[in-house]
Amino acid sequence: MMKRRSFITLLGGAAAWPLAARAQRQAMPLVAFINSGSAGGYQHVVVAFRQGLKEAGYVEGQNVTVEYRWAEGQYDRVPVIALELVSRGVAVIVANTPGALAIKSAVTTIPIVFTTASDPVQIGLVASLARPGRNVTGATICQSAPKQLEMAHELLPTANSIDVLVNPTAPEIEVALREYDAAARALGLDLHVLHASTARDLDTVFATLGQRRSAALVIGPDALFASNSQQLAALTAKYAVPAISFLREFPAAGGLMSYGGSLSDAYRLAGIYTGRILKGEKPADLPVQQTTKVELVINMKTAKALGITVPLTLRGRADEVIE
Repeated sequence: MMKRRSFITLLGGAAAWPLAARAQRQAMPLVAFINSGSAGGYQHVVVAFRQGLKEAGYVEGQNVTVEYRWAEGQYDRVPVIALELVSRGVAVIVANTPGALAIKSAVTTIPIVFTTASDPVQIGLVASLARPGRNVTGATICQSAPKQLEMAHELLPTANSIDVLVNPTAPEIEVALREYDAAARALGLDLHVLHASTARDLDTVFATLGQRRSAALVIGPDALFASNSQQLAALTAKYAVPAISFLREFPAAGGLMSYGGSLSDAYRLAGIYTGRILKGEKPADLPVQQTTKVELVINMKTAKALGITVPLTLRGRADEVIE
């Protein structure tokens, strides 16, 4: 793993290379799209990002070039990927939380557009939402750890404990755990935290859940879990675990329920901001946007298979019911 200090030194040097080196930039501006997940689980957000670019007047291959790089859930690869792209003279860097946090201290002149499910002020991405400052801005995905736990409790009111699945290598993990802990205490629930930092870890985690017959599972917002929604849905079915995720893709793949902001909407907004920056606007002058679209999706077929009766009050609030 590349140490942060070494990376900052290398990347800082790359960002300060002479203008002659940067003159090698292609005729069309080059955008670096860096994601800590995998391409297979994020094609829908690539489509949304391209839509945002188009709304801002840019079409990939016509007047802008986009280089896509995927860390496949290995967060330590992000700095290496960023270094390679910065050396090619990118005009804008688009990154989700791990990438944005890894490069923002070292890249101080190249505009960075982030997407995050965390509070960008709390995790240190920007100074404020209204006035981000410097070279960083982006879009936040509305997430609510308290609301996810609340809905899990409403669905299964007799359960007195809930499991939460998190990625311990995620940069915002401490903030997320504090939110989950506070929400559990407010609801009078015992919270059991499970860790998975690779797709392979998921099989082990669910085998454990199956052995002790977990009452309910909340899947935390993380690129690893977003990239593996289908695997997570299959595992919850295999071990009969009622689970709520933060993305619609989970119940669409056969999981029980999801609640959270639209990932696609966040990337569309990131695409719009990327286009506006390419036209000359400064990130510091572009307030951080928040997705306004929040979705509750329930898979009734899965609920029936699990022997769960979904309360009418919860079903009535659903944005989508999958029969």
